[in-house]
Amino acid sequence: MIQVTGLDKELGDRILFNNVTFGLSKNEKVGLVGRNGSGKSTLFKVIMNEVDKDGGDISIPKNYSIGFLQQYIKFNKKTVLEECMQVLTKEEQFDLYKAEKILFGLGFTDEDLQKDPLSFSGGFQIRINLTKILLENHDLLLLDEPTNYLDIVSMRWLEGFLARYPGEIILITHDRDFMNKVCDHTMGLHRQKLVKIKGNYEKYKTKIEEEEIVYENTRLNQEKKRKELEAFVTRFKAKASKAGQAQSRAKMLEKMDEIEALESVRTLDFKFNYKDFQAKTFLKADDLSFGYDKNKILFKDLSFFINAKDRIAIIGKNGKGKSTLLNIIAGKLKPLTGNIEAHQSVALGHFGQTNIDVLHADNTIEEEINSVNADLGTAKARSICGTMMFTGDDAKKKIKILSGGEKSRVLLGKILAKETNLLLLDEPTNHLDQESVDELTRELNNFKGASIIVTHNELILRRFATKFIVFQKDGCEEFVGTYDEFLEKIGWEDETGEEEEKPVDTPKLSHKEYKHQRSELIKERSRATKDLKKSIEKIEDKIMKAEDNINLANENLIKASHAENAADITKYSKLLADSESDVELLFEKLEVESESLSLIERDFDVKLDELS
Repeated sequence: MIQVTGLDKELGDRILFNNVTFGLSKNEKVGLVGRNGSGKSTLFKVIMNEVDKDGGDISIPKNYSIGFLQQYIKFNKKTVLEECMQVLTKEEQFDLYKAEKILFGLGFTDEDLQKDPLSFSGGFQIRINLTKILLENHDLLLLDEPTNYLDIVSMRWLEGFLARYPGEIILITHDRDFMNKVCDHTMGLHRQKLVKIKGNYEKYKTKIEEEEIVYENTRLNQEKKRKELEAFVTRFKAKASKAGQAQSRAKMLEKMDEIEALESVRTLDFKFNYKDFQAKTFLKADDLSFGYDKNKILFKDLSFFINAKDRIAIIGKNGKGKSTLLNIIAGKLKPLTGNIEAHQSVALGHFGQTNIDVLHADNTIEEEINSVNADLGTAKARSICGTMMFTGDDAKKKIKILSGGEKSRVLLGKILAKETNLLLLDEPTNHLDQESVDELTRELNNFKGASIIVTHNELILRRFATKFIVFQKDGCEEFVGTYDEFLEKIGWEDETGEEEEKPVDTPKLSHKEYKHQRSELIKERSRATKDLKKSIEKIEDKIMKAEDNINLANENLIKASHAENAADITKYSKLLADSESDVELLFEKLEVESESLSLIERDFDVKLDELS
């Protein structure tokens, strides 16, 4: 299998990742996570030799094939089916069903298979690329956001296909639910390093958090010890009887590595600017129908209300009219029939991928944010730029030089700047990392107004929505309830229910058992370290008292010397020597106890890792 060792990559003057090392076992499926800009996609390109590495080694076995999902389009056949069939081996050239099975699973129809691949939208062209690499039977698939252009039905099909795939997979996706269902391992680029664990994203995140707590505690303990050593050296470096000990401690200080405090990790911080709304109903839609072609109606006879604090999701296959409906609600399109009555106090915030085109190319990010709210002011506009991760001079960048993902963040920033009480969000998570998706979901749930979202992210649907507008069965209907209730009572009409069931590795422990055993281990660790921690606290208290005695003895010795009182000089000299000896012994005991504590804690850390 592939083995990556000591991989380094810099981008300009910024280190993307350093000393990245990992290997893959047979049939291992790994979710690759990390904040936007951490280098996930670059790591794929380095593995594929599309980008040069700055150090390290990538070992790939002979005849080991890697498939990489490309975002660029290059087709040379006249039909979709021919384009996909050309990648099959000679022995498989007549196995049409292999290509058809994947194409149908990814949302193509019988009629689509005979169309020119270049006649499709960009999203469907990416699906053709995905079909081709799935047909090629690679040993390893590198999939960078394969779900971005898929609807829920296609995603659920792909989820099962990848889980059964007879090879290795490294998957980048902002959709945590999809990743957890496909992958058995998680690895992440965090603070320029790579961490890999067996288990899902939640276990990975817990491990990172625990490691950072240990790191910070170690740093604080070292800082405390350093101050104690510095105080000892300062106090006794000029005293002949203690000069040797002071010199010894000075050498210890020189050998101590500097442990730097962890920098805070930047994240998007969504805070919508709510405009007060007193009425019960934001908007009423009555008997809506729409079609770009009157002979091909997308939906008809659709009626619904949007009430205060509604959490609505518009769901269905791509091309059925989800974004169109959102544009009709936003007033950007007119329905063929029916009408929409909106309350006069409604303040819309509309995010859509096509809205990127209405950004003013020659504006700076700050100017674009300011353009939606004349009362915003420079300080608040800069704050929103920072929230969208455009800090410092980045806020002065022109819109025309930004990437698609950066432009999406500008659009979100404009919504944050504007006073709103009704949010319309069309696939807002496509360019966000998983932590930012969590933050957006939390803020949507806290938003005092109403929200309507178009998304294929089932985790968001479960956490957010309590009402649905569902596009399927050549129509559109409203469903009130949770997403799981929708699946139970209605479900997706196009799911095939193939006999090949997705294999599920039976975990050694259920989630409940895992939580229980982890809790018991933590309690056991607490019991095992309780006495040592108390002992360390007592030693530290004794050291402080002994140092107080040293200071007092020094003061009294100075007074006795000035008074030329021989008896007091003898008395305080002895007291000073005894106190210094006590401190010396206490430091030695503290070192022994601290090391014992570290050994026990390391032992329990190993047990907790094994449990995970």
